[in-house]
Amino acid sequence: MRELILGGVRSGKSRLAEQRATASGLQVAYVATAQVRDAEMQRRVAEHQVRRPGSWQLVEAGQNLAEVLRREADAQRCVLLDCVTLWLTQLLCDADEATLRRECAALLEVLPSLPGHIILVSNETNMGIVPMGELSRRYLRRSGTAAPATGAAVRTS
Repeated sequence: MRELILGGVRSGKSRLAEQRATASGLQVAYVATAQVRDAEMQRRVAEHQVRRPGSWQLVEAGQNLAEVLRREADAQRCVLLDCVTLWLTQLLCDADEATLRRECAALLEVLPSLPGHIILVSNETNMGIVPMGELSRRYLRRSGTAAPATGAAVRTS
């Protein structure tokens, strides 16, 4: 089963994903993509940590998200990825274009073949005006190509 949970910033996407992971009845691997770079992100990460059951396995993913998912996915496991948005943003800011292309392609290639229950969390994008900034436009182009290829059931929080 694949689920893609979309919504606005701070709209409850992660809470819904956590509830769905718990309801799966499976062992849960929580794949976190956030990098703590400021006090606000530290507070948000701490909020997530408090909510997560101690039995969940935490896996921190860097740029190599496809490799992490391939390693963690199992028929008897629920993998909760929180969140695609942060992973993509960090790639856009920290990686060169070749790495960005390679890692996005690897993610899209691995998603359909993963065993088990996979829950992806991502911010809703591309429903508003086109931003003026080049980085924001690059982000929207990249994020717009990822969701349709996941084969996910879409749930909006």
